[in-house]
Formats: sequence, C-alpha cells, structure tokens
Amino acid sequence: MLTRIVGLGAVVAAALVAASVVLAGNPAKEKIAFTAAGQAHAKAQVLRRADLGAGWKGGFVKPDLTSSMPCTSYRPKQSDLVLIGASETTFAKPGLEVDTEAQVLESPAMVRRDWQRTVLAAQVIPCLRVGLVKALGSKAKLVSFRKVAFPHMLTLTQGFRLVANVTTQSGLVPVEIDFVAMGSGRNEITLTLSGLAAARASIHAAEVHLARVLAARVRP
Repeated sequence: MLTRIVGLGAVVAAALVAASVVLAGNPAKEKIAFTAAGQAHAKAQVLRRADLGAGWKGGFVKPDLTSSMPCTSYRPKQSDLVLIGASETTFAKPGLEVDTEAQVLESPAMVRRDWQRTVLAAQVIPCLRVGLVKALGSKAKLVSFRKVAFPHMLTLTQGFRLVANVTTQSGLVPVEIDFVAMGSGRNEITLTLSGLAAARASIHAAEVHLARVLAARVRP
C-alpha cells in the first residue's frame, strides 16, 4: 500500500500492510460481490489529490482484498459479510504518505459485526503486534502499537498508532504510522498517515483534518 517514505521503503510498507487489516478483518473469507452502485459509492468516499494541497503525488490503486489477521491465535468470522464496493487511494510527498480505503458492505448490520470482531475484540491488538514484529524483521524494531484517542467523526471511530525504529545508514530512525478506522451505515473507512516521528505534530494535525474530509463524504 505504500511506495516510499524518505527511503525507508519496504520496511514501512510491510508494517502498513500488516496493520491495515484492523478494520478490514479477513476479506479473503468474506463474500466479494461488487455492484456498480457499491463501487461508485466506495470511489466517492476516498481522498483525492485536490484534498491534500501542493506537492503530493499518487492516486487510485487497486485495493488489496487478500489480507488476513497476521497471527494464528485469532481468526474472526467473515463468512457472513458481503462486500459490494471497495476503493483505495495512496499519495506521497517527501517525509509523508497517506492512504485511504473505503469498503461498502451489503448492510449496516454487517459493518457493526465486522467492527466488533476486528476493532473492538480484545484479541485484535495482540494479534497485530505479532504480525508487525514479523513484518518489520531485522531492519526495524516495533516500539509500540496501540489504540489512541481520536475525535469522534462517525458512529464508529477508533485511532491506532504504530511507532518503530528503522535501521538506516545514518542510524536508527523513529517512524510513526497513524491509523483511523471509521464506520457508518454500510461504510467502512480507513485513513493511514505515515512519516518520521519527528514530524509527529504535522501527522496528527493532518489526520484530524483529513478524517473530517472523509467523514463528510460518507453516504447512507
């Protein structure tokens, strides 16, 4: 899902891929039944370049619907969910990356079930920590991954934060990846911002602003 952030490349990308299943759960086991309306609905709810200002590059990418919880100890049920639309955009500029994904399920009840299983369940954070340690490998060390407070944007809203020390030629570089998971009606939205921990204030300010933009686009 990521391209590069100031040369940290694959290490950060691996961390993001492992953690991005927070809201999506295990799409490989849910029914994929895209409809024209569902696809249009999802596409309308992700970020565009115009939302970000100058200096950003990127656009629409194909959503990865094959992720699963990265541990063997927790396998949330997904077979009773039907995905009718999915869309994703990713953008980057020096020092920062942002990724947004919108998924539209067949009914609001499915979103509530998915949220309970893949965001609120006590097993989620420990499971993701296991996967992140594996994904980072020897080039980086996971410092922390936890839920964090975040302004309530939609009916369902939860923030997450990953901090890792990445080994580079110049020494250890602290990296931060913030995730915001939101849900309302039939819609599931994830917003991910990543960059150097030194830019933490900019990352936090941007994620609140962009989350408000996304929340305003969510349709019934």
